[in-house]
Amino acid sequence: MRNICHIFKRELGGYFATPVAYVFLVIFLGMAGAFTFYLGNFFERGQADLSSFFVFHPWLYLILIPAISMRLWAEERKSGTIELFLTLPISIGEAVLGKFLAAWAFCGIALALTFPIWLTVNALGNPDNGVVLAGYIGSFLLAGGFLAIGSAVSAATKSQVIAFVVSAAICFLFTVSGSPLVLNFFSGWAPQAIVDVVASFSFVQHFNAITRGVIDARDLVYFASLIAVFLFANAALVDLKKSS
Repeated sequence: MRNICHIFKRELGGYFATPVAYVFLVIFLGMAGAFTFYLGNFFERGQADLSSFFVFHPWLYLILIPAISMRLWAEERKSGTIELFLTLPISIGEAVLGKFLAAWAFCGIALALTFPIWLTVNALGNPDNGVVLAGYIGSFLLAGGFLAIGSAVSAATKSQVIAFVVSAAICFLFTVSGSPLVLNFFSGWAPQAIVDVVASFSFVQHFNAITRGVIDARDLVYFASLIAVFLFANAALVDLKKSS
């Protein structure tokens, strides 16, 4: 745990050592506000909730989270510091978990900075704050899922650009897997069991369930399992590159 905390502090501090973190935060907050109040028709809807805020999060994360995750391991490999990093008295699992938690905490900071939107809806009406809190929890878990995928992809390449593109593509597939277009494609020739499996992989399906205020154990298990699988793949890829 001490090693994980050390890596966590090192990585999280590294984000704020360059202007990149601040640029990301400004872009995220600006886009979140624009999507909520303009594209989401926050005022025109006349409802005291944040559904117009959370509905765009999967699509925001589709671009912004891969931009964070692409540097996690690709930068280490390109600069050659990964060999030095892995000679420290830490295990690969500790390194992977420390880096992931730091990036996830950074995403949490970005999400927490949207609190003025929450204050706005409370000033204009009487929202169900329990539902709003559930939405934030769902968004944080969604960011973790995207980030775990991006971290694993970053460990497989030296190019941050390739890591960004491949991560965004994989996350897109997970995002749209439950959409009617995809399900109709499979339902035309595949058994219903396969269609249900494809739908169950959808980020949006599980995220929307949580944003409605229902924190189901199945949705929590989905995100926890997804993060665990891709972090295991991340560790395996780092170990493979280290051995080679």
